[in-house]
Amino acid sequence: MSGLRDPGDGVVYTETIVWAAPPAYAADAPYQLAIIDLDAGGRLTARVIESKVHIGDRVRFFEYRNGVAYFRKS
Repeated sequence: MSGLRDPGDGVVYTETIVWAAPPAYAADAPYQLAIIDLDAGGRLTARVIESKVHIGDRVRFFEYRNGVAYFRKS
């Protein structure tokens, strides 16, 4: 998606599993959301793919999908 930059790597600040998703993401439920403490500073709410993460886990930016940042465990 144009205009979005790679936020870089980070550490999971907190996470949750979404069971009751909004209509746009209902087909994806359940899925994991996390707030990421970015190494470059700041925090970002993102989806987690491939494997479940826990607070304190290192994560790596994977891609944007429809403006949503996706991370995976490092």
